[in-house]
Amino acid sequence: MSDQEQAERRMLVARLRHEHEDFDVAINAMIQTGCDQLRIQRMKKKKLAIKDKITELEDQLIPDIIA
Repeated sequence: MSDQEQAERRMLVARLRHEHEDFDVAINAMIQTGCDQLRIQRMKKKKLAIKDKITELEDQLIPDIIA
């Protein structure tokens, strides 16, 4: 993987982390206001999908090390 590709992936990870935090804040606000549980569950599912994508990208950035 080239340096440019790594830099782009790191930028994507940073953006996704920020988006993940935004979802966390939004979910907490929805819980506090007593929003519909189905809507909250959908937001949590989207948040989890973002976390999975972050993990996938980080795994691509970290080289495999054979012990």
